[in-house]
Amino acid sequence: MEVVDKNISERFPVKGMSCASCAGSVESILGAQKGVVSAKVNFASHTVGVEYNPEEVSPGELRQALQKVGFDMETEAEAELIEEEKLLALQKLKRKTLFAFIFSFPVFVIGMFFHHSVPYAEWIMFVLSTPVLFVSGKAFYVNAAKQAKYLRANMDTLVALSTGIAFIYSAFNTIFPDFMLSRGLEPHVYFEAAAVIIAFILLGRYLEEQARAGTSEAIKKLMGLQPKTVRVIRNGEELTVSIKDVMPGDLIAVKPGDRIPIDGVISEGYSAVNESMITGEPLPVEKVKGDHVFAGTLNQKGSFVFRAEKAAQETFLAQIIEMVKKAQGSKAPVQKLVDKVAGVFVPIVLAIAVLTFLVWLGADVENNITYAILSLITVLIIACPCALGLATPTAIMAGIGKGAENGILIRDAETLQLAKKATAVVLDKTGTITKGEPEISGSIWKSGIEDTTELEGVLLSAELSSGHPLAEALAKGLSHAKPVAISDFENLPGAGIGFYYGGKKFFAGNEKLMRSHHIQVDRELEIFAAEKESAGNSLVYFSNDVEVMAVFSLADTLKEGVREEVARLKLRGMKVYMLTGDNKGTADKIAAEAGIDSNNVIAEVLPGGKEQFVQQLKSQGETVVMVGDGINDSQALARADVSIAMGKGSDIAMDVAAITLMSSDISLLSKSLKLSSHTMATIKQNLFWAFIYNVIAIPIAAGLFYPFTGYLLNPMVAGAAMAFSSVSVVSNSLRLKYRKI
Repeated sequence: MEVVDKNISERFPVKGMSCASCAGSVESILGAQKGVVSAKVNFASHTVGVEYNPEEVSPGELRQALQKVGFDMETEAEAELIEEEKLLALQKLKRKTLFAFIFSFPVFVIGMFFHHSVPYAEWIMFVLSTPVLFVSGKAFYVNAAKQAKYLRANMDTLVALSTGIAFIYSAFNTIFPDFMLSRGLEPHVYFEAAAVIIAFILLGRYLEEQARAGTSEAIKKLMGLQPKTVRVIRNGEELTVSIKDVMPGDLIAVKPGDRIPIDGVISEGYSAVNESMITGEPLPVEKVKGDHVFAGTLNQKGSFVFRAEKAAQETFLAQIIEMVKKAQGSKAPVQKLVDKVAGVFVPIVLAIAVLTFLVWLGADVENNITYAILSLITVLIIACPCALGLATPTAIMAGIGKGAENGILIRDAETLQLAKKATAVVLDKTGTITKGEPEISGSIWKSGIEDTTELEGVLLSAELSSGHPLAEALAKGLSHAKPVAISDFENLPGAGIGFYYGGKKFFAGNEKLMRSHHIQVDRELEIFAAEKESAGNSLVYFSNDVEVMAVFSLADTLKEGVREEVARLKLRGMKVYMLTGDNKGTADKIAAEAGIDSNNVIAEVLPGGKEQFVQQLKSQGETVVMVGDGINDSQALARADVSIAMGKGSDIAMDVAAITLMSSDISLLSKSLKLSSHTMATIKQNLFWAFIYNVIAIPIAAGLFYPFTGYLLNPMVAGAAMAFSSVSVVSNSLRLKYRKI
């Protein structure tokens, strides 16, 4: 008997997630519900993909499960509201961070330098630090409580415990100082530690959220390529309707400069369409009756009518959007590292603190209760996560600053970690390896034509009037000539142009145009054309009504320094590949010039194929760097382990990419990889310094050596050790500014 799979998969926007641990909580809560097969959170887009059996559980029940623990699950219709709320939340976090620094600064100054000289210093610090903890830092305590409900611990737990205990202890000593004084002990306060920790941790969170906030912009811009309204022809009348109302079979009118709204086939008219978002190639493609057009591509000067083949949600552009959404949500190993460490570290510290308290409570010494409380506080203070919270953000800030000085914009920590491990580099051809603009790569005039000055002016005038895809490049190459007056100009779709000058007929276009008008081609010109065409060049024939007078070849040329950069990448032991939507002949020629092995060249590939190739390399165990500059590269960029966009490329490529090279200088690629190595080394060093003082001091704080030395670590010393570890972390991060890349 055949088993029918009743499970369905849906993606829902989620509200209330503020960290990677929250994402883990959402996954575990939904995964524990009856009927749910799997739940995977895409933290970049704040969505969760759920595979579930609709006969056992409904979306409403899943939503209720999340609402019980402070999250919420929305419908796709409410996704735009969630985007607005995320922006508002980022602004709110910024305000809370500024508020925390403004109030914690005087607390720090008084506590560290003027504690005994300012009247009522303890009360001033108490008043100023209270709003820092319970206004700016409120989320830490709320999230820690949520985690505790599920017997979990994360950075919020560590922040809440250390700052909470320090604050409560300090507040007690401020309000009831006689309790300690009557026992011969100084009623120390640690308001400055609690307030400053909250301020710095909030700064780290803000930097993290600010980097993540831009991830959804790529999706918005991709969606923006599809017009909201279209001109539909129904019953002979042109109507403007919503894109949602367009059905397969509708006739749609496209004017000059319009974006094509739906995939379809041209039924009348002609034009040149910029399809660089799909193919990545800079040349517009001529379109005539029977040719396919795709949503999001840009019409040039012509007008045409086409018949829609698909609904808006089924277009090629819609598929690209969906692929980018799915590929964009990878979780950063570095960002998860601190939470993983905290998950182990916090329970251990808590256990040590409780054990310390109990041991001292049962010890046969005078003032054992006081010593028990002091030791408990000292252990918790020594485990303060200030340095731990600074370890990654300060290194990232320094690395980002260093990168910016060198024209490298870095988005997140995940990229910094993975770039160091990269084993394969995939380079897009157009705009990355090549300049992305066609240029005249060669020309030949028929023997016997000695003075070409006037004829160059004639051709320049014609190309300036033409809408042909190669016209602009040809006109640019002939800009030294002087334009003349031509007449009876005519566009010849799919072939070229015709016009008159001095009473004579002239043509400029492809070989097909020459053949159709029985125009003779000199043998020397034929040989030149064959050589250039085999090398992947585009050809323009210039003739009168009898014979071809000249042939021009146009090609996209290699950027300066590409060959040297490919050699540097190979020296690093990396495999270098080239992807392009261009033909095989052109691709092989460019690859040979760049020094890329012919076996590593993949030509005539569409955006989905680029993404599939990147995924194929990843499945083979490679850590993949993808470098591109166009909309057509966005899927592959989103899928790659490390995505790098050329700064003069499309906005969408730069939004999807985790690294943007501000110039078209490809040598910045190697510098990016080297910066990754330096930054990751700094992060690891910072994590070491964040723990070393605590690890050494915790046994001392617990009083392990008291029976032998009679020494019990003072909480002030614990606070100083904590502060010193933070200084070490910041100082180490600043060293990045002086590293050579």
